[in-house]
Amino acid sequence: MRIGELSRRTGVHERLLRYYEQQGLLQPNRRPSGYREYSDSHVETVRRIRSLLAAGLSTNTIATVLPCLRDDNERLVPTCPDLVTDLCQERDRITAAITELQASRAMLDTVINAAPEDIASRARTNLAAATSQARTGPARPSSTDGRRRRSGGSHRASV
Repeated sequence: MRIGELSRRTGVHERLLRYYEQQGLLQPNRRPSGYREYSDSHVETVRRIRSLLAAGLSTNTIATVLPCLRDDNERLVPTCPDLVTDLCQERDRITAAITELQASRAMLDTVINAAPEDIASRARTNLAAATSQARTGPARPSSTDGRRRRSGGSHRASV
């Protein structure tokens, strides 16, 4: 099958499939015309790649672990002795990143909670408006010349 069919069967954009090839994750055969030729096994490989990306692994790490995995009823099973150790180290790296992000969020919460009530009230109003706009789409222009008027959502102090 050609790249368009692989894209259709996996739901992965053709450009991303080419990127996977550049990273050494996919190795399609080439026709004499230069077109890439994929087999049914590439569909499964792309699904494995997507699962590993969703698990937080980089493409460099995936290139290393992909040959050591097999599919077993919708789950990936390690087949190389050191793979479990490597995956545990990746999990620890992800856990450390989560811990750092939680600390960053806690610092932001401290700063946000220190805001005076009038500023906090305006911020809640602006946030509610932005959330509403995200659900319904952008507002229509309100001036007669077609330009949108600036809302009071600026973070700059009034002069």
